[in-house]
Amino acid sequence: MKKPLIIVVCLILVATGIVFFYSTRRGGTGNPSKNLTQAPTGQQTGSMPGMPGMPAEKPPGEPAKPAEVTQKQEEAPTVEIPLEKQQLIGVKTTVASMQPLQKIIRTVGKIEYDERKLTTVNTKVEGWIEKLYVNFTGIYVKKGERLADIYSPELWATQQEFINLVRWAKKTGKRNTDSGRTADSSGDTQNLAAMLSKDAESIIDAARQRLKLWDISDEQIKKIEESEKPVRTLAVYSPVSGYVLQKYATQGMKVMAGEKLLEVSDLSTVWIVADIYEYELPFIKVGDTARIQLSYFSGKELSSRIEFVAPTLDAQTRTAKVRFSIPNPGGQLKPQMFTDVELKVNLGQKFAVPDDAVIDTGLRKIVYVDKGDGYFEPRVVTTGLRAEKFIEVLSGLKAGEKIASAANFLIDSEAKLKGIEAKDAGSGAKQKAVAPPGGHGSH
Repeated sequence: MKKPLIIVVCLILVATGIVFFYSTRRGGTGNPSKNLTQAPTGQQTGSMPGMPGMPAEKPPGEPAKPAEVTQKQEEAPTVEIPLEKQQLIGVKTTVASMQPLQKIIRTVGKIEYDERKLTTVNTKVEGWIEKLYVNFTGIYVKKGERLADIYSPELWATQQEFINLVRWAKKTGKRNTDSGRTADSSGDTQNLAAMLSKDAESIIDAARQRLKLWDISDEQIKKIEESEKPVRTLAVYSPVSGYVLQKYATQGMKVMAGEKLLEVSDLSTVWIVADIYEYELPFIKVGDTARIQLSYFSGKELSSRIEFVAPTLDAQTRTAKVRFSIPNPGGQLKPQMFTDVELKVNLGQKFAVPDDAVIDTGLRKIVYVDKGDGYFEPRVVTTGLRAEKFIEVLSGLKAGEKIASAANFLIDSEAKLKGIEAKDAGSGAKQKAVAPPGGHGSH
């Protein structure tokens, strides 16, 4: 009975020893070595030189080197797109470089009358229109052509006064001549006759000038003076050649002095007025050449220079008026016709990339830089001028770097799925756009 009990006790002791051995191997065997490397109280762990696995003590005055972990954290994030997948989604790359930028401004213009060649026909006397020779709007009249006959009682009375002065002058001159024949040799009578004749001529000249101010022609005044009969109506003639735009007069109507009868415009030259948006105004100036086309004259292209830029904006459309002058010898260009206007503005050499390569998120502008071996780095850039199919880069890229110019939205989607985003360039990490050697900067 005692022998089996002794065996059981031995087995229990052996099992207890095995459990204790393995427990000390897993959890406690590192303690002795740790205690060996542990510094005394108040000293740092790495202050003991020569211990295996521990960094050596930094010599005094030597600058600290960045750790390998910190270097990995500062590396720019990249998204991997294998070459086979790039071909499948149509990825294309281009090199950022200096480009001759040209901005093209396209707008719609409208043909208008040349305001410098608008003429108003009116009368300076009050009366009634007895005869109107212009019967409808749009008729072409020549300079000097008779437009209307106006009867004016006031004009009739003025002519009668002029005729009386002419008769008086003739009688005075005849009387002076007869008196001069019978006068004595002293000559006093001749001097008096000369003075009266001179005064009569001055009065007649004043009356003649009054008729001229009422737009009575020299031929009419001469006829009145010779016939000594007043003209019943005043003939109104066209001062210019052109088309009647507005007709206010009708047969038999009463007109007041200064009242507008007709509006005549010479259409040998017309204006083209176009609208330019406010963000495009800094690129244009007076003297810039524009290409003008009309859809109803296929193959015909006109060229003109900017004559005037309006000093104000339209509050609703946020546009300013720009004016061109176009010769119109054949009269084919008619007011209110629409035209296509194209302005080309040279912006010079700029560091630029295709506008399709830049993803505008609203808050940032991102490009994907090809780092090689299928890796693309999202990069935040600062952009400037936007031209035809190109956009200027002010910072964020260097000359010669390759960027994705097609399928970059698919690359961006892949980066978003993998949680990769472009980091904002800090004050120290921000890099300006660098032009190639020998090139011009972007400013």
